[in-house]
Amino acid sequence: MLLSYYQKKFIEAGCDEAGRGCLAGPVFAAAVVLPKNFKNEELNDSKKLSRKQREALRIIIEKEAVDFAVASIDNIKIDEINILNASILAMQEALNKLRKPFQFIIVDGNKFKPYKKIPHQTIVKGDGKYLSIAAASVLAKTYRDEWIERAHKKYPQYDWLSNKGYGVEKHRKAIIELGHTPLHRKSFVLKEMQMQLFK
Repeated sequence: MLLSYYQKKFIEAGCDEAGRGCLAGPVFAAAVVLPKNFKNEELNDSKKLSRKQREALRIIIEKEAVDFAVASIDNIKIDEINILNASILAMQEALNKLRKPFQFIIVDGNKFKPYKKIPHQTIVKGDGKYLSIAAASVLAKTYRDEWIERAHKKYPQYDWLSNKGYGVEKHRKAIIELGHTPLHRKSFVLKEMQMQLFK
């Protein structure tokens, strides 16, 4: 089972994002504060869970968390400030939406920016180490999946329902043949992908 907290002294909020490497759509992020005694043997990095497991865990997290929030930064802003800055901004906006006080932040990965003078710790592969980060990864992923379902209904020819907006071959070919949709990230250049497709 994952660890309950990084440090014992302060109330912790765990943060993670989903959709950073996609060619289209927003990047989603979540912030979660769990009770100190929270335990769940199934909770893990969302990428290691099935969709059914993630959806079941989301219900548990939203019911049992002390507080949680989800935020997103759209593709237009991603193109403007780049995906790393957009991912950090999404996490900070999720923190802004928390209604209860917290005193420490733990973040999946190795990049973050100071937030309101609240101390933070970045943790590589933190979503597989700490429950609150794993919970944030589950919320970010499930909320993003709901966005993908809506986008797929609008633009089914890009097959987003199966590729989740990532740059798999079918999605890359659709962009080359049909062009970008208003939901695509224009800053994610296709030149290398075109070269790979037409070798």
